[in-house]
Amino acid sequence: MLAVPHARLATPAEHASATREVRAQYASLPQDAPVRLAKRTSNLFRPRAAAVGPGLDVGAFDRAIDVDPVSLTARVQGMTTYEHLVEATLAQGCTPLVVPQLKTITLGGAVTGLGIESTSFRNGLPHESVLEAEVLTGDGEVVTATPDGEHADLFRSFPNSYGSLGYALSLTIEVERVHPYVALRHVPFHDLSAVTDAIAAIMRERRWDGEPVDFLDGVVFSRDEAYLTLGRWADSLDEHPDGPGTRPSDYTGQQVFYRSLQQRERDLLTVRDYLWRWDTDWFWCSRAFGAQHPLVRRLWPKSRLRSDVYWKIVAFENRHKVMARLDERRGRPARERVVQDVEIPLSRTAEFLDWFLREVPVEPLWLCPVQLRPDPLRGGEAPVTGSSPWPLYPMEVGTPYVNVGFWSTVPILPGRRDGDTNRAIEDQVHELGGHKSLYSDAYYDEETFAALYGGADYALVKKRYDPRGRLPSLYDKAVRAR
Repeated sequence: MLAVPHARLATPAEHASATREVRAQYASLPQDAPVRLAKRTSNLFRPRAAAVGPGLDVGAFDRAIDVDPVSLTARVQGMTTYEHLVEATLAQGCTPLVVPQLKTITLGGAVTGLGIESTSFRNGLPHESVLEAEVLTGDGEVVTATPDGEHADLFRSFPNSYGSLGYALSLTIEVERVHPYVALRHVPFHDLSAVTDAIAAIMRERRWDGEPVDFLDGVVFSRDEAYLTLGRWADSLDEHPDGPGTRPSDYTGQQVFYRSLQQRERDLLTVRDYLWRWDTDWFWCSRAFGAQHPLVRRLWPKSRLRSDVYWKIVAFENRHKVMARLDERRGRPARERVVQDVEIPLSRTAEFLDWFLREVPVEPLWLCPVQLRPDPLRGGEAPVTGSSPWPLYPMEVGTPYVNVGFWSTVPILPGRRDGDTNRAIEDQVHELGGHKSLYSDAYYDEETFAALYGGADYALVKKRYDPRGRLPSLYDKAVRAR
């Protein structure tokens, strides 16, 4: 087993008690006001209406209940952060099949809001590893949803529902065994089509240049500079590229991980540091706060180099507009937030990247290949190639995709308005047969949104599990910011 900080599990009795309390709390909330979660942190970037009245306190649901290294399953409370979940699973020599990049993303959030990472080319998305979901629904009931049970409709529609159908109190998920280290190879490319050709080959063969590939993502720095990072499990420091016994690289302090792609061909990280390699600098977004400047970085406490700290800085700016007012006084144009993740079919990804790099002044871009798992839903029949088993985010079985992530701002030029760039991106993603995640700004009209995000299926499930509309609808949350 790997040495990690102790993570105390919740006992079944503690979970049952918390469940009774949250049901009573839900019943006591005003019937005529939308229900919201009373959370102090978030990984959402879309604006939200100011909270009115008390929220639903789910703070008691932030622990794993059981991790079984024999059956390779774990039962986990829905509001458990991946930081806490990884501690609990690593203690048993396991990890979730997909660990999203940021420590404070919750398991329930990754399932209802979609998560992704470098294992997604082989393990799909977090909701595909769910075996059972215990959900507090909009009508205040607690139901257990499975792929083929009484609540199979909720099981299929829960992914990408963003809390509009209910909240996960616990989830039983698959996990996989880990090795102590991850060996990395950063492969450079100077042509976007060559990047996507290589992704196709790796997704098909799970190998590159004679080496196995267990992890796959990449960064596009510019039109003629991109890297795919190929990772494989490693068991010993003897596999370190700088020689046997060399300490693993450490990107939690002075060194910045994404810059290492340009600086070294091979690397070796502990499994924990690999899983959180993007959290320390919020990918590359910490540069906006000066955290990558050598002097600032020496003074910045190492414990505060993490994504939730940067998010709080952004939230403060969104509320108080300090930098926006300074820019206005300096005569600089207002800026539009362009913070999105989009899934593009692999066959159209080079086309999207070419368009984006021509039309949107944002670099770098993150690439994360993903495809739905080919094995059948637990207990159900195997999905047919070309079908979509998850109606609210209808990626097709058998189709490889690439998640393209970009997180920055662009100037609002004369004659343009805030949102124009995001609308253009939405149009291009739709034209190329892709979808975008809904954690940030969205501008779709209701008809288009329903067509893209399972409108008819969603309406039926919403009516069954939230008949009084106590929870805001998916469109209200994602577009109207309610």
